[in-house]
Amino acid sequence: MSRGKIASLVVLVLLIVAVLYARHATRHGFTAREQPSAFETLVARAARNMAIPRDARDEENPWKGLDTPDNLKEAREHFADHCSSCHGNDGSGNTEMGKNMYPKPPDLRLPATQNLTDGELYWIIENGVRLTGMPAWGDPQFEIQDDDSWKLVLFIRHMPHLTAEDMQDMQSYNPKGKMEEEDEEEENAAHGDHADHGDKKDDMKHMDMQHMNMQDMQHMNHSQPQQQK
Repeated sequence: MSRGKIASLVVLVLLIVAVLYARHATRHGFTAREQPSAFETLVARAARNMAIPRDARDEENPWKGLDTPDNLKEAREHFADHCSSCHGNDGSGNTEMGKNMYPKPPDLRLPATQNLTDGELYWIIENGVRLTGMPAWGDPQFEIQDDDSWKLVLFIRHMPHLTAEDMQDMQSYNPKGKMEEEDEEEENAAHGDHADHGDKKDDMKHMDMQHMNMQDMQHMNHSQPQQQK
């Protein structure tokens, strides 16, 4: 079979699939609650891979081999502050925002992400992915490479090995909504009032003890026989 016939056959198959998908959509509508079909996932990943230049895929992480505890902590805190709302601290994507997006954020711990090259991960962080919720974090005004994004690549590689201590540390860097901040302020204020009340009780006890000691001393002085002149 000639290449022209093969290409025509592929186009025909794609058209049939598109027609069937359009019919399904018109009957059932679109909703972000559903999981993308296997066909959508295949097309989306192919489009994403095509969007990444070949040179970018082959880029080496300048921080590779420098995954020290300090560098990982810095990247972990950066991820908790900027990325956790959609991806979760553990990278699962099982968050209030993530599970209601379409497509859902990928589980960063799984091979579909871990098998990407460092260059591909860096490109995605810097340039985002069209028609998804993944934004472009890079600044187009600066052509120099972003060390923070490269450190995030280090952290993503480390995600399958996160410890309970890592997760607990990340919680303090998660972004908080207005209601959460107000609840936290009220809780701190309540603890402050309780501490002040405790201090006042301690002060009263201390004053009572001083008063009792003074009474005891006066009683002892009165009970001693007066010396004759």
